[in-house]
Amino acid sequence: MSASNSIVLVTVDCLRADHVGFGGYDRPTTPFLDTLAAESFVFPAAIVAGAPTYYSFPAIFAARAPLALGRDVLGLASDETTLASTLQQTGYATAAFSAANPYLSARFGYHLGFDVFRDLLDYDLENHHEAGSKNGQTSPPENWASRLNYALARASRRLKPAARVYNELYFQYCQRWAAPPAQSFDSLRRFPAADVIVDQARSWLASVGQRPFFLWLHLMDPHAPYYPTQKTMELMEAQPVSPARARYLNSFWQRHDLDAKRLARHRGEIVALYDAGIRWVDAQMARLIDSLRRFNLWENCIFALTADHGEEFLDHGGRYHPPAGLMEELIRVPLLLRVPGVTRKELTKSPFSLVDLAPTLLSAAQASAQPRFRSSNRWLQIQRGEGWDEPAIVECVAGCTNPFHSGNRIGSRVLGVREARYKLVLDFEPRRERLYDLEADPRELTPLPADAGKPVRRRLFQWAREHVKQSQRERNPGLVFGARLNQLRLELAKPAHPFETSGF
Repeated sequence: MSASNSIVLVTVDCLRADHVGFGGYDRPTTPFLDTLAAESFVFPAAIVAGAPTYYSFPAIFAARAPLALGRDVLGLASDETTLASTLQQTGYATAAFSAANPYLSARFGYHLGFDVFRDLLDYDLENHHEAGSKNGQTSPPENWASRLNYALARASRRLKPAARVYNELYFQYCQRWAAPPAQSFDSLRRFPAADVIVDQARSWLASVGQRPFFLWLHLMDPHAPYYPTQKTMELMEAQPVSPARARYLNSFWQRHDLDAKRLARHRGEIVALYDAGIRWVDAQMARLIDSLRRFNLWENCIFALTADHGEEFLDHGGRYHPPAGLMEELIRVPLLLRVPGVTRKELTKSPFSLVDLAPTLLSAAQASAQPRFRSSNRWLQIQRGEGWDEPAIVECVAGCTNPFHSGNRIGSRVLGVREARYKLVLDFEPRRERLYDLEADPRELTPLPADAGKPVRRRLFQWAREHVKQSQRERNPGLVFGARLNQLRLELAKPAHPFETSGF
């Protein structure tokens, strides 16, 4: 392996570990990546450090715990050492192309360390607004009929059966008659598709020459609302779905008046749309790597693909990816790592925390700078196929579904300690703990009784306690002050993206 390998890091929003072929999924979501997995390290238990995106990415880029700078801080501090800034300072060409995720914008420090940074938040904004309200649900305009509707809604709430009938009739009216025609998937999609991101990356790669580089792509195709490209549906050889049907399904899936049992009626169709988004990512990875080969860059290029978190499809009665119970469908993600010149080995089931990803990538690339991150460099153990004893720690703030509202960020902590077999989840308020045996109960349907597994509880609780103490002990006052000052500036500014006011 030559010195100073280039690095391509691809992060896919909402990608579950159990929905990729190299993770055991039986649908053809990742045929190209499955072939690449044959020459790559595939991690059976890659665990995010936090969920969702705003709790996951500080660990991926700055190799630190999501709440290490305080619960009220979003993103990266301006002076933090990151994977990108380290490589830039050592002479790497650096570029990032992100599919319009507002939490990964320059506002939150993710541009730092990149020569070229494009978050595409301004991509196709006209269609973005024309698609209606969030997730494609459209309401009729304000007029006498809508005023009558509001009166009927208030009256129906006085009697539960009537409210149920009203909600269903109103939903069907909005979807079948009030909504404008759904012309195409492109008119409904909220984010640039993966081909747009890869096109920009390929153009940049053509200009790099033989200089070592760091390229980061963040793709949103599996993210809700689930609107895959038309070509993807053909690749999946799935039953054709019209744009109108896809909009109906997405609007149905976001309803708050239905319980999990009623929502489950369309779960299969929703998952099929989600899987089609993954297939488009796979097809675009084939295009990206083909370009790396044509530019003679692939043989000296590390390729890593992972996710910031997973997605729930009623696994525990919920949808999407709210910060809550830290269940496996949200915290276990795929991680594929291809390093040229290194023989692939089977990896142990030791959980690999994504907080260790940055130092591990730097070591694998033999970068000249190796900053003192607070996390661990696992590269030597990975090469040897060895495991490690440390569990993966996951944390978030309960119920913080829209952190653009500062009050949502000052909630209670939820902390998970995940070993190969056991996982302990601690809710700080109300005080509650749940211990799962992932071998006996992989779907986490029944936590162990309170009097069971006391030695395991004691061990995992000690890891949790040490994590919280270490976060407080090592907190950098300068970084915290700068981050909070920047946070105040952001809160005083007007929202720059519609999701900042509607939730995301």
